[in-house]
Amino acid sequence: MTHTRYAFIKANWHSDIVDQALAGFLELIPAAEVDVFDVPGAFEMPLLARDLAKTGKYGAVAAAALVVDGGIYRHDFVAQAVVSGLMQAGMETGVPVLSVSLTPHHYQETDHHNEIFRSHFVQKGREAAEAALKITETRRKAFG
Repeated sequence: MTHTRYAFIKANWHSDIVDQALAGFLELIPAAEVDVFDVPGAFEMPLLARDLAKTGKYGAVAAAALVVDGGIYRHDFVAQAVVSGLMQAGMETGVPVLSVSLTPHHYQETDHHNEIFRSHFVQKGREAAEAALKITETRRKAFG
């Protein structure tokens, strides 16, 4: 039996938090079935997601980032562009592209808040893995 491969893209900004999504993802999908790709930030994820999906190697592509306020750009605009771009990548290629791109209302870089976000990203990574497994199985049943 051939195993489905999955791609996991993660933004390097706030990697101590974002990397936890990959940890959660790998709790459900074996590392041997996941190719991991790093990008500088969230804005670079949609293009890579589209290009990876186009290869036909992956049953699904997941992308993880933490987009926070406090920078020179409006974080809500960046987050909207990222999520829209990820959806567009999936629609253009016919490969599910899953978002673990989170945008808190007010990010405070304290140990307490960072620990909350680390735990939350583990959970979101698990949820992305569950979605990836479910959608690839559904598509396999529907389309062979």
